[in-house]
Amino acid sequence: MSQQSSAPRRRHLMDPDAPRKVADPKDLERLHRVQRRVVSVLIITTLIHLTIGLILAADAISDDKRGAQLGLILLGSAFHVVGVAAVRGINRKPIPTWWMLTGLVPVALGVWWVILR
Repeated sequence: MSQQSSAPRRRHLMDPDAPRKVADPKDLERLHRVQRRVVSVLIITTLIHLTIGLILAADAISDDKRGAQLGLILLGSAFHVVGVAAVRGINRKPIPTWWMLTGLVPVALGVWWVILR
């Protein structure tokens, strides 16, 4: 008289007797919206750090190479504008916007920090 006792099914394994429910389209849309926002924040954060790094690199160049300093400052500003455009594209908004003008802020701060200070 051997009695076979089956081990209880682990919760992380698929249970053929209880299939997963089909995802609701509203839930999927909310998930995609959150994913787009997270990627947008990552892009902006990364490009702001890159812009600041390029301005600091321009500060590290000797003052007799003003063209190289200005080039790095403008490159940082261009990355900033590309980041704004990427975020607008990811979030399905029209790319041309007044937010592109915020690319002038790194130029003004970079020129002040590197040249006028």
